[in-house]
Amino acid sequence: MSENPTPLQPWDEHNRKLYAHVHPPDWVNPTPAPRYNLVVIGGGTAGLVTAAGAAGLGAKVALVEKHLLGGDCLNVGCVPSKALLRASRAAAEARSAGEFGVRVSGEISVDFPAVMERMRRLRADISPHDSAARFRELGIDVFIGSAKFIGRDTVRVGDQALRFAKAVIATGARAAAPPMRGLKEVSYLTNETLFSLAELPQRLGVIGAGPIGCEMAQAFARFGSEVFLVEAMHGILPREDRDAAGIVQTALLRDGVKLLCCGKDLKLSPVPRGVRMQVESHGQGYDLAVDQLLVAVGRAPNVEGLGLETVGVEFDQKRVKVNDRLQTSNPRIFACGDICSPYQFTHAADFMARIVIQNALFQGRAKASSLVIPWATYTSPELAQVGLSAAEAQQRSIAVDTFTQDLSKVDRAILDSETEGFVRVHVRKGTDEILGATIVAAHAGDMIGEVSLAMKGGLGLKTVGSAIHPYPTQTEAVRKVGDLYSRTRLTPWVKGLFRTWLGLTR
Repeated sequence: MSENPTPLQPWDEHNRKLYAHVHPPDWVNPTPAPRYNLVVIGGGTAGLVTAAGAAGLGAKVALVEKHLLGGDCLNVGCVPSKALLRASRAAAEARSAGEFGVRVSGEISVDFPAVMERMRRLRADISPHDSAARFRELGIDVFIGSAKFIGRDTVRVGDQALRFAKAVIATGARAAAPPMRGLKEVSYLTNETLFSLAELPQRLGVIGAGPIGCEMAQAFARFGSEVFLVEAMHGILPREDRDAAGIVQTALLRDGVKLLCCGKDLKLSPVPRGVRMQVESHGQGYDLAVDQLLVAVGRAPNVEGLGLETVGVEFDQKRVKVNDRLQTSNPRIFACGDICSPYQFTHAADFMARIVIQNALFQGRAKASSLVIPWATYTSPELAQVGLSAAEAQQRSIAVDTFTQDLSKVDRAILDSETEGFVRVHVRKGTDEILGATIVAAHAGDMIGEVSLAMKGGLGLKTVGSAIHPYPTQTEAVRKVGDLYSRTRLTPWVKGLFRTWLGLTR
């Protein structure tokens, strides 16, 4: 296989290994079973978890994927992006080593081709877990090709018909930039093409200061690119806690990212070897030429060619419509993952798939609304969130008490020189019932799991504060928030009782 039959670039040993696992060129589709308990369309996280879980319970399952098994997460999302982020963090740590008394001689340089080669190698090493061969070994009939509904209980793949009792749409979503002046006239990157870069752009434009835009803007700035981050709204990460987003924004600016927020009248046009960006930010006009442009806004559901209209499955420009049990408007067909969820995260797709298995195979009543879904933006520092923010609670007329522990008062954060951040927890007013939390810290994505567990298990903030944590860790900040709550219980009246008792027992 000398020629590259894929969009994967470059066609080196690592991408050839990846492709051999997730879209084997010599794959022969099996002979369909007379009827399947479940036909799963889409081999990203949602589809793979659904197929594997159902087969593990004894169901006869068919899995259909037309592109690359593993979906966005493995191929163009979580896996490659986090490999780049780790490399960029190593560069930043090397530059700041002097703060710790570690002398690094000479200028810190980044070998960008080596960074990308490492990413491709690690991605290929992970790919066997999502491979066609592995799922065949699990007893699943894996079909490589395009799927289309052709009847109330039938999906066609090529010239083969797959009959089903239930079906699952798990085709995900793709990058789809909203209308911008001049965008059609220029070449630009999305998350689906960014990881094929062979050279570090000297100047990089990034449109959209959401999670992907912020992560990649910071990473490429640390690699040595001059980065211009354009955001239509004020600041960055507009959906997150404003104090938390402000801390991340300060970190991006310190790393050299040039933020052009409140951007107006953005116009794009081609120039030799790049893209011209004209934009107004806070009343000032900017006219910039960049080598590469990353568009990090806009998603669209992958519904084309599925024949959903013929089987009564309703959808719009944002998603396939489902009820709380992840059932579409056709009761025989379910959906899970990015194709139908406002939470477009790998872990959300995973747990939505588990709900689909219960409800599709066993007439279960599991609800998507019961899921407690945390999320994180993997900048440095990371920003993680679960449940309601204070603003969302106010919008819903829910009164809350808020407790915030700054990392500047956490010993391990001080020793790590990572004091910019906090743990903030919102509880229902007058109780310790946790309604939501925001964490900004170097390891916020790991720390938020404790709060998620407490919320899922119905454990209050008092219980979190009473759990012993190892010292010194940054996770102690979560426990300290519990202490802040407990101190509010020591009212003047209670304190007076204590004084009286202690006076009597002297």
